[in-house]
Amino acid sequence: MSFEIVTDTSSNLQNKVVEEYSIKRIPFSYYVDGKEYTCMDTDSFDAEAYYSKIKSGVKVTTSQVTPQRFVENFEPMLKEGKDILFVSMASGISGSCSSAGIAANQLKEDYPDRKIEVVDSMGASLGEGLIALEGARLRSKGVSLEETAAELRDMARRMCQIFTVDDLMHLRRGGRLSNLSAIVGTVLQIKPLLKGSSDGKIVAFHKVRGRKRAIEALAERFDKYAVEPAKQLVGIAHSACKKDAEYLAELIKKNNPPADIMMVDYEPVTGSHVGPGALALFFLGAENVRELN
Repeated sequence: MSFEIVTDTSSNLQNKVVEEYSIKRIPFSYYVDGKEYTCMDTDSFDAEAYYSKIKSGVKVTTSQVTPQRFVENFEPMLKEGKDILFVSMASGISGSCSSAGIAANQLKEDYPDRKIEVVDSMGASLGEGLIALEGARLRSKGVSLEETAAELRDMARRMCQIFTVDDLMHLRRGGRLSNLSAIVGTVLQIKPLLKGSSDGKIVAFHKVRGRKRAIEALAERFDKYAVEPAKQLVGIAHSACKKDAEYLAELIKKNNPPADIMMVDYEPVTGSHVGPGALALFFLGAENVRELN
């Protein structure tokens, strides 16, 4: 193995995937009633119970990931003589990418013979995880660290990340929604469509009436913007709304079936910001896909 592929737990990758592809993960923390938790074992995460608590009013918070956490996780790999390619959460919604960069620069002084590349995924959940997974696949083919990093940066620009939520309060409270003027009401069952923008921020770009129509609108954008879907692994993440996720999967299989679909529960850190009922779709489009509506 020429270098380590590292990401964080907000990449939302399943245990079997990280084990099969030898992907390392750095734990991110969340806090319930002031108590710190991490979720490394996605198979045992009880999404139904977690999102039910949030829906009932239990407040979940997250905190800035410090450079020291990255130092503590990167340094043992460097001591073993390994180079590192780290795929981070979007710098537009989290300071973790910056913290990873600070840690990398610090460690390069202590380990001048080692290489550390930090790739901004410009996303979260499977928008981050699918990029890390592709990095592991490229590594297995013998692609160099530098070439893999370049490929992943290009992939991040082409990763379409679109989603809908039941309640924008969670994104507003966490400061994750950039265009607050796009806030819509719930009285008429108006549902927002949101996306990862070209600078890795979350923006609302459209609104429709009703949950079913919102799901259909996600699928329509897949049909319109996905590039060579038959060759793609597509991602779907949801916050305890499996039936909606299955309906979305059914819709995207109808006209342009992808090679495969990875469906996951939103892990607790990212899930605390999108809230119960969030449903997201991740796929590859053209270079300008993040700018399209």
